[in-house]
Order: sequence, then structure tokens, then C-alpha cells
Amino acid sequence: MGYWNKRKKAFGYAFQGIAELFKKESHAQIDFIATVCVILAGLLLNLERWEWCAIIVCIGGVLMGEGMNTAIERLCDRVSMERHPLIKAAKDIAAGAVLLFVIAAIIVGSLIFIPHIISLFVEIN
Repeated sequence: MGYWNKRKKAFGYAFQGIAELFKKESHAQIDFIATVCVILAGLLLNLERWEWCAIIVCIGGVLMGEGMNTAIERLCDRVSMERHPLIKAAKDIAAGAVLLFVIAAIIVGSLIFIPHIISLFVEIN
């Protein structure tokens, strides 16, 4: 199999993983809805290019974190369905990492969106 065929297959597997994530993981589905809302709000508020860059990085980071968390959880479940303190710690740490990125994304989103929303109601002299 040639180089390009291998790359094509690799992208196919990646897209299957993305589909699996959004089809079966409720947090990823919530993240998807939030992503659509943020994009619509950004379009309505006419965000600047640098603001879009920050928003896109935050969206990508949250979705990537969600995917990594799901992969870790599934791998842990495959290794052992029994309760074990190390498996619990691995799952908790992965979930905590996603939460940390979500908090950062909320802060970034607030710094970007709040001034735009305020300017809709307050005329700056």
C-alpha cells in the first residue's frame, strides 16, 4: 500500500472516531450544540479575525479534550471493569483536564463576547 493510500485510510479512521464521539458521547453532543451557538453569536456580533482565532482554538481544544477523555475512559474500561484506584484516578484526571480547558474557554469567550454584548446596549462616547 502506498503512502497516500495509507494517509487516506488514516483520515478515514479519524473521521470514524469523530463520528463515534458525537454519536455516542453526551458531553460531546453538548459541546457541539455550544459550538454552534458560539459560532452563531460570533457571526451576529461580527467578531474580528483575532477573536475568531481564539474562539476556534478554544472550540478545538474542548472537542479534542473530550475525545481524549473518551478514549482514556474506553481504554480503562477495556483493561478492567472492576473498580481500581488507578483506573479511577486516570478517568478522573482525564475528565479534570477537559474541565480545565472548558473553564479556560469560558474565560476567553467571556473576554471576547461580553464587550461586544455591552456595546449593543451602551453607546461609547
